[in-house]
Amino acid sequence: MGAEESVAAVPVETGGRAQLARRAGVVSAAVLVSRVLGLVREQVFAVFFGAGRELDAFITAFRIPNLLRDLFAEGALSAAFVTTFTWRLEHEGEAAAWRLANLVVNALAIVVGAITLAGIWFAPALVTAIAPGFADIPGKVELTVTLTRIMFPFLLLVALAAVAMGILNTRHIFGVPAAASAFFNLGSIVGGLGCAAWLAPGYLSGVLGRGPAPDPSLVTRAMTGMAIGTLAGGLLQLLAQVPSLWRVGFRYRPLLAGRDPGLRQVLRLMAPATLGAAAVQVNVFVNNNFASYLGNGPVSWLNVAFRFMQLPIGLFGVAIGTVTLPLVSRHGARGDTRAFRTTVGQALELVALFCLPAAAGLALLGVPVIGLVYEHGRFAPRDTAAAAEALAGYALGLAGYAGIKVLAPAFYALDDARTPMLVSVLSMATNYALNWLFVRRLGFGHLGLALATSAVALGNFGLLFVVLRRRVGGFGQAAATARIALATAVMVAVAWGVDRALAGALPAGRTLHHALRLAGVIPVAVAAFWAACRALGVAVPGLRHLGRA
Repeated sequence: MGAEESVAAVPVETGGRAQLARRAGVVSAAVLVSRVLGLVREQVFAVFFGAGRELDAFITAFRIPNLLRDLFAEGALSAAFVTTFTWRLEHEGEAAAWRLANLVVNALAIVVGAITLAGIWFAPALVTAIAPGFADIPGKVELTVTLTRIMFPFLLLVALAAVAMGILNTRHIFGVPAAASAFFNLGSIVGGLGCAAWLAPGYLSGVLGRGPAPDPSLVTRAMTGMAIGTLAGGLLQLLAQVPSLWRVGFRYRPLLAGRDPGLRQVLRLMAPATLGAAAVQVNVFVNNNFASYLGNGPVSWLNVAFRFMQLPIGLFGVAIGTVTLPLVSRHGARGDTRAFRTTVGQALELVALFCLPAAAGLALLGVPVIGLVYEHGRFAPRDTAAAAEALAGYALGLAGYAGIKVLAPAFYALDDARTPMLVSVLSMATNYALNWLFVRRLGFGHLGLALATSAVALGNFGLLFVVLRRRVGGFGQAAATARIALATAVMVAVAWGVDRALAGALPAGRTLHHALRLAGVIPVAVAAFWAACRALGVAVPGLRHLGRA
């Protein structure tokens, strides 16, 4: 709590690169804990279920409420709520702002609750639509439907947690909401394994003991337990933020007022933002549809690869975007274009500094990274190699993913949710065309899906960047980004040479080989990047403060 309180105590008016970097450091630290636990969670799935029918079914089932989560929770709702809540605080005071928060919570509970019930009822149709290829494998559709129905209430829990996060971020408290997702992962792991042990006695110990192939019914019951654990994690994610909400002054009141101007403003901003998020989720739907025809494994390989992508996206893109949104919302409410432009430019410099070398590292070291974490139990070397291919494809778009986390909320702060929506809608046709080209025509398989996703992310970022620059002026980060890119190229050349030398010299094996390879290459890569940055004069103001956040 110490870091959180120190950040909250800094007046937002002081602004500046140091404050932005400090706040991003707080969120990054919390996100790091969450992402590490997320990798542990994925490792648990890989060890006990491997990459096959059951894990494909779970990933697809969880993806269905996740599609709607991005529509009603962490995307459109968060940006629309923070912007409107900030405006009301600035112009009408705290009492009006807290009233708006209660109206949003109650309206959300009603709407998302109804969607949850409908999703449970229509689960068979949803599964058939998102993964038609599953019908070719006996029992796969039925298992996916069962898991979907169990996990659908997760949508309501995470939507309410997103409102709590928006309230706390607007009050300049970033650590607790960023760490809340760690409670989701913790609850999913502990609750899931506990339920799996209860529903499928002997299954977990049998896998660890490397015994004979388990009975298929045991595998199904164990995966059902993991689905129940997901709900436990969602509940913990919400409850973890309640004490902080109380401390900043939020008090729940059962209010409903459909004509409230603030609530209507949230809905007005959410409408195009939701359509934009829907376009993104249509892309996910299309990717899953293509992957479902590639047999058992590709859905899981792509999921494993993107889990590693989520670490730098969360540490850098989400962290920087989270702390930038309240600042640019306040600048927008005050009409301060110069401060708005400066804040966005500073955020993009930080994104480039962290994401370019991270992307290069993931592409270069995908096999040892994935092998060290996942290559245990039923997750074989073949799965590691396939997931590493997907990771390299995804890594090409890392800077685009992270940059969008900064640029899209900047448009909401300018009371413009239409532009990000149009860019996202345009991406649907592009994504489908690239998937068809890479998978059906060129035969790239699951790698083609990752490459198409990266191309769409970079294209979206480029369009948003050009439009925003025309509206508010240049951000002044081009020269710094070019120097960072050159430093990254130097790092890649040095790291590749060291990796090639180590790969042939290290002892054979799985875990030990991967660990020694990473231990030898990563320090050299970091040192090379640091030295190149120093030689090229790369200096992002405020970066030195990250360690003190």
